[in-house]
Amino acid sequence: MGKVYPDAKAALAGLLRDGMMIHSGGFGLCGIPALLIEAIRDSDVKDLTIVSNNAGIDEAGLGLLLKTRQVKKMISSYVGENKTFAEQFLAGELEIEFNPQGTLAERIRAGGAGIPAFYTKTGVGTEVAKGKPTAEFDGETYVLERGLVADLAIVHAYMGDTEGNLVYRKTARNFNPMMATAAKVTVAQVEHLVRPGDIDPDHIVTPGIFVKRMIACPPGYEKRIEQRTVRKREPAAAAGQEV
Repeated sequence: MGKVYPDAKAALAGLLRDGMMIHSGGFGLCGIPALLIEAIRDSDVKDLTIVSNNAGIDEAGLGLLLKTRQVKKMISSYVGENKTFAEQFLAGELEIEFNPQGTLAERIRAGGAGIPAFYTKTGVGTEVAKGKPTAEFDGETYVLERGLVADLAIVHAYMGDTEGNLVYRKTARNFNPMMATAAKVTVAQVEHLVRPGDIDPDHIVTPGIFVKRMIACPPGYEKRIEQRTVRKREPAAAAGQEV
């Protein structure tokens, strides 16, 4: 069967269920699988555990799922920029499992590599390590972290061929590639869908064996910017004034 589906709803059909764990790729709003997130929202599935570097913002990204209260727990390293998240967490309506960013990345990578757990120095002696086993290696204390394997991974790629081979671009390469390997089923949305053989094999980051379903982003697909920072212009000189 072909891997390409007509839209996000079709690509997720039969995969969603209440209480499942979902890896959601991207960094901030860069490289997030926005179309797939919207389809999850529209499905009304609930009690989700979402693994993501961040929680999106109000009205965009994973913020859409928080607004509809479909998320039970977030496993993240950064949850700023989202008032809805803060309100639900402070009201005791949302669980959060904080991870240092590198630890979160390694937990996902380990899951994809079949590594059930690993030791790290990061977080030792802090709330992050509370309740977790520790061990000493070469006189240093390390904390045990578990690998993460989700029921579903949703990722965004710059380019993909119809066999599921994916290429990422710049910041969007954060978290998407490792999440694609660490789930029972991976669904990808791609900006540019091409034929097999059109991608230089040396440029492929995620081999197609990891991707079960995919969709092409429609023309005019909007890639949101979380914060736009530009250099302030110098005031224009008055007429006749030396510069």
